[in-house]
Order: sequence, then structure tokens, then C-alpha cells
Amino acid sequence: GRGKPIIYQHFLETKTMTTPKVTIVVSPRERFSYSRESLDSIYQYTEMPFSLIYVDGKSPQYIQRYLEQKSEETGFQLIRTEEYLSPNQARNLAIPHVTTEYVLFIDNDVIVTPGWLDKLIACAEETQAAIVCPLTCIGKKLHQKVHLAGGEARIFLETEDGETRRKVHEKHYFVNRPVAEVQDQLQRQQCEFAEFHCMLVRSDVFAKTGLLDEGLLSTREHSDFCLTVTQSGGTVYCEPDSVVTYVPDIIFRPSDLAYFMLRWSDEWEVSSLEHFRTKWNLTQDKYFKKRYKRLGYRRHEAFVKPLVRKLTFGQSNPWLEKTLIDLERKLNHRI
Repeated sequence: GRGKPIIYQHFLETKTMTTPKVTIVVSPRERFSYSRESLDSIYQYTEMPFSLIYVDGKSPQYIQRYLEQKSEETGFQLIRTEEYLSPNQARNLAIPHVTTEYVLFIDNDVIVTPGWLDKLIACAEETQAAIVCPLTCIGKKLHQKVHLAGGEARIFLETEDGETRRKVHEKHYFVNRPVAEVQDQLQRQQCEFAEFHCMLVRSDVFAKTGLLDEGLLSTREHSDFCLTVTQSGGTVYCEPDSVVTYVPDIIFRPSDLAYFMLRWSDEWEVSSLEHFRTKWNLTQDKYFKKRYKRLGYRRHEAFVKPLVRKLTFGQSNPWLEKTLIDLERKLNHRI
């Protein structure tokens, strides 16, 4: 149902005449207001040659103008749609335009560090990995708290009362631990999944797997892709010498709020979970029940609860919080 995207292409000389090995694909995660900081960090801290494709799904005018200007200055390819995009829809718009050996997917709310891309490429070259992720941190205090340092994602069989069930196992390594506390335990290792906050992929993977699954609108995209790649014989590595941070925020800007509420809507999340469960023939166990119980969690944490604190001048008001959460859930469903 998407309209035809508009593609802006400007050709400029790169920093060197070396043909890039990698195309960086930037796409919206959940908001637009951090796009400038994120993209500027890529150009500031990336030393090796690269191509870049930026997928812009209906950003507000001030971001659209910035991206068009930046595209003219640096020569990256800008793909613009006038509809909001799910993350996999956005990435799939870029993949057919990738001609390099590697593609690096990164969200538009991520800040990178010096040497980040070189270290990911070196890991892929030395291990022949199909997917490599960096040490991904979280928070406005950049590069201090671990969000993901690789993890586990696999499907296993469990037999109970003569019935065999297919279940999914997922685990983040060192989640929410201070980097300083676990620094000596962080080392390059083979793992089972990465996340699309920042993920390096060999481009020829898509010849085996096809494009990313657009039935996954808002969740389980990373698990699905890593399971698919592993199933096709590829390996996944984490390279913690490469460090990036994704920066969530309170969502009050109207231009952010509209996309955020759709991106994390109950409808998109339920649809994604059901699609994932059906696709992999999984039992609806506590893994799924936990996620159904948490529906709306991101909306409530990033908008409703901060709104309550604002209305009550920082005071706790459980009744108002519950009332607004219930009201927001009904409104989100209707919209």
C-alpha cells in the first residue's frame, strides 16, 4: 500500500578513490528528532570509505530539509516516502540499491564511536561471519550502559506428556550492566543474534534468504533474521571493540509522537508476534504471554508516565497514571 518512494541521488567525490566495501543504510527506528545527531556522528567517526543510503519515511519538514541538504553536501542516496514505514519496510527499500560486499543497517537514533565500522568489517573478514554486531549501549550518557553484547536466539523442542512443542529461547548478554563493570569480560565471540540498532551483514546473504520479512512490523525482526541466516548456514559474531549507543528519549514532539504511537501500537505488535509464532510454528508459551502482557509498555514509559510527572510537577499519582494508561490504550486501538 506504499506510494512510490522518491529517490534523491547526488554524486560527489568520496574521501578517497577506493571503492567502498560497505553501504550504510540508515532508517527510522521510532522517532525523527535525533536524526541529525546520529547522521553527523556517522560522518564524524567513520574513517573507511563507505556508501550511504538514507531511508526517510515521512519525517517532518525540518528533518526532510536537513536530509536533502546533507545529501547534496555528501552525495548519499536519499529515499523518501510520504507514508510511515515499519523498520523492515524501510530496510527493504534500500537493499536493492546496495552494490557493495557488505551492508550495515543502523537506526536513526544511534551514535557511533571512532573506528566502529573498521572493527566490524575486520571481524567479518577474519571470522567469515554473515552478521556482526558491535557492543550496543543505551542511554543519553553515551557508551556507558550495555544494551546488547551479543546473545542467544534458538528454537528448541520440548516434550511434555507425549507432546512435542517448539519453543524459542532468547537471551541478551550483559544487558543493562555498566560497561566499566564488565569490560574485562567483553570479547569477540560467536553468538546467535544481533539487533538492528546496528548490524553488519554480508550482502550475498539476501540471495539465500530473500528480503526482510515485512510481516514483522514492530518486533522480533532481529530474531527472525538471525534465525533465518543461521538456518542457511551463516554465523553471527559480536565485536565489542566496536561501540555504538542508541539513545531513547521521552516523546513529546507531535512529529515524533505520531510515528512512535504507530510504531509501538498494540495492533502492530500483536500482528508481529502472531506472524513470528506462526512462521516458526512455535507454542504460545510464557515467552509470548510475557510480551502480550507488556503491550504498550514503550508508549507508557516514553509518553504517558512522563506526561503524568509533568502534570503533577514531579509528584507520584498512581490513579492518574492508571487512568491515562487505560485512556491511551483505548485511543491507540481506535486510531
